[in-house]
Amino acid sequence: MKTALTIRNAEVVLPVRTERTDVSVINGRICAIGNEIPDVGEVIDADGLFLLPGIIDPQVHFREPGADHKEDLHSGSCAAAAGGVTSFLDMPNNTPPVITRQRMQGKKQLAAEKSVVNYGFFMGATPDNLEELNAVENVCGIKIFMGSSTGDLLVDDPDVLEKIFANGSRLIAVHAEDESVLQANKALLKDISDVRIHPLLRNESAALRATKLAVRFSLKYRRRLHILHLTTEDECDFLRTLPREHRISTEVCPQHFTLTAPECYEQLGTLAQMNPPLRTKRHADALWQALKDGIIDCIATDHAPHTLAEKDQPYGKAPAGMPGVETSLALMLDRVNRNVCTLQEVVYWMSESPAKLYAMQGKGRIEVGQDADLVLVDMSLKKTVTNGELQTRVNWSPYHGMELKGWPVQTIVNGQTVFLNGEVDKSVRGREISFA
Repeated sequence: MKTALTIRNAEVVLPVRTERTDVSVINGRICAIGNEIPDVGEVIDADGLFLLPGIIDPQVHFREPGADHKEDLHSGSCAAAAGGVTSFLDMPNNTPPVITRQRMQGKKQLAAEKSVVNYGFFMGATPDNLEELNAVENVCGIKIFMGSSTGDLLVDDPDVLEKIFANGSRLIAVHAEDESVLQANKALLKDISDVRIHPLLRNESAALRATKLAVRFSLKYRRRLHILHLTTEDECDFLRTLPREHRISTEVCPQHFTLTAPECYEQLGTLAQMNPPLRTKRHADALWQALKDGIIDCIATDHAPHTLAEKDQPYGKAPAGMPGVETSLALMLDRVNRNVCTLQEVVYWMSESPAKLYAMQGKGRIEVGQDADLVLVDMSLKKTVTNGELQTRVNWSPYHGMELKGWPVQTIVNGQTVFLNGEVDKSVRGREISFA
């Protein structure tokens, strides 16, 4: 196992600046940064490339156990590696759902056997597993579905929700859609089978009501809260009003500011269906501005793959979700090349901030002593996203046919190269992330 290497001549994105310098790695950790360091291990000439801390995707659904025909921890982690993602946080809405310590231990064992990148997991909340939520060891947080989505995890009773917030100290991450609003809209729209009604079924009111309720409990009990996949201008405006010293963070998915209604539904049909839904340009622009302003803290993908055959069913039968872990960094690098944001911002949103929000040990920055989770990117490389040429098991993308400029070319996990020249080394194994 080679975990010693020296990277020469890269433009290294450090926490406060970008500098042409060298980085050396021993035993899977960064041991030196500078222009006078000696060679150790394998020497990589990275002239013309940028070296970033490995991307962290803090929300994926790798479908194992229970639906590994769509994705499993191996195929999903290979897709992550190809996208420059060196660590992921996986959701608990599996079959069976991960709601006990025993099931969590089983999932961690599967990841140890299969994952080519680093991994962490959310514990799923139910109305009656509070003891398990608070006793489970080394998880990134508790996941609460306030509105129904994929799987059968749902906590929609405000009294039960408050009980979870009031008892314990672990971070709570919420899928913020109000179930009562969803059900009322479903009754109103029950005779319509056009996918373009999806953002009406799961409208702005459903999102804002749930977000406000979760924030109220977070402030009341001083409980650390993370709001998953924000989608509305309404929520952004509300979050701007919060007191400065709150314990609330949030994220946005690239698809929610790059794919807009109604065009996405007209072009992609049910491939564009996800929860919460893709919305109009007004919301997309507000999300991007909130990210730039620091109201939204980080980027996640909500990578939620389904097969093309499953997605090809009529609206109402087609499942919600789309893949994204393999293309998120390239989408953002393309924005850097178009001068919409800076590379330093991308590194903050996709590496440093997620590591900080979830108190990940040794992740998120290029610094001496940090884990050697790194990605070399070619900012001049142009590639077209193409169905059938992806690592994800479902092998399709909503960005099929889109040319992006700026791609990862080498991904390094704990000092080991896991992705190079378009190929994944499937023998590499990542490690369980440690959470403070």
